[in-house]
Amino acid sequence: MKTTAVTFDDLASSVIAVPPLARHEDYRLNRAENQRLIRHLEGGGVTSLMYGGNANFYHLPTGQLAEVLDMLEEFAAPDSWVLPSVGADYGRLIDSLPILKARNFPTVMVLPAVFPTTLTGVERGIREFSDALGKPVILYLKRDGYLDADGVERLVSEGRVVAIKYAVVREDPSKDAFLSELCARIDRRYLISGIGERPVVEHFRDFGLSSFTSGSVCLAPNLGTKLRGALGALDYEKARALVSHFIPLEDCRDSISPLRVLHCAVSDGDVARTGALMPLIDAELTPAQRLAVREAAWDLTRAEAKLSTSTAA
Repeated sequence: MKTTAVTFDDLASSVIAVPPLARHEDYRLNRAENQRLIRHLEGGGVTSLMYGGNANFYHLPTGQLAEVLDMLEEFAAPDSWVLPSVGADYGRLIDSLPILKARNFPTVMVLPAVFPTTLTGVERGIREFSDALGKPVILYLKRDGYLDADGVERLVSEGRVVAIKYAVVREDPSKDAFLSELCARIDRRYLISGIGERPVVEHFRDFGLSSFTSGSVCLAPNLGTKLRGALGALDYEKARALVSHFIPLEDCRDSISPLRVLHCAVSDGDVARTGALMPLIDAELTPAQRLAVREAAWDLTRAEAKLSTSTAA
C-alpha cells in the first residue's frame, strides 16, 4: 500500500473504486474474498480503493476498524492507494483517532452525517478531526445543506482537505449550481465525481473534473480503466459508449439501493462472494429485483470479458 501524501496526479491516475466489504454469514471478515476482489480490481488497472458507503463503513464497529484497516493494508499492492472512511457521527470520528494514528494511511474520508448537523458544526468538526489526525481528509458531499461553498473553501485553504467526493445527485448533471460554485471557489482538481458512471461525462466535460469514483467498476475494472483513459483524452463520444455498459447495473442501483445492489452484483458476477451485510442493512432483494441485478451483472462481466479477450488478441 502506498503511504505517501495523496496528490492531484494520484487522484486522476486511476478510477477510484468504492468496493463492498466481504463478510461471512456471522459478520466476520472474509479475508480470502476481500483479497480476491482487490486482486480483480488491481488486475484491471484500478489502484485506488476507497472503502466507504458500499463497504457499509457507516455501521462498522469502531472495535473492528483496526482489523479491517490491517487487512486492507496487507492485501493492497505496493502501488495501490487505500482510502478508508470513518464517522459519520463526531463520536466515532474521535474514537477512530488512536487507531488511525497508529497506522500510516495517507488520508481518510469523513462520512457525511445526516442528522443532527449544522453548516458551522460540520465545518468545526472536520477541522478539529483533521487537526487531531495531523493529516488533511477527504470531504464527502452527498447532499445540499451539509457544507456550503464558504465552508468548503475555508477548509481547503487551511490545508485540511486533500480531496472532495462530490456526490450530490441532480436530475440533469450538467446543471449544478453548487458544483459550479465550488469550481469557481477552489481548484477543481480537488473535486472527485462521486456518483459512478452516469454523470461522469458531464462532470469531466462541463465542469473540468479529472477523477471519479465507481462501484460498478468492481465487476469491470478494465472497462473502467478504459473509460478513465477516454475521459482523460477528452474523447467524450468514446466515453459515452463505454459508460453505456455500466448503465443497466447503475439503473438497478439507483432504483433499489446502490449499496445493496452492488453487494449482490459482485457475488452474482462471480467476482467475489460478498456474504452478509452487517445490520442495520440487509442484502435481501425481491426475486424480480435479484433477477434484474443478476442479468445486469452478467451483461457487465461479459462486456469486461470481451474487452479482455480483444486486448489479449
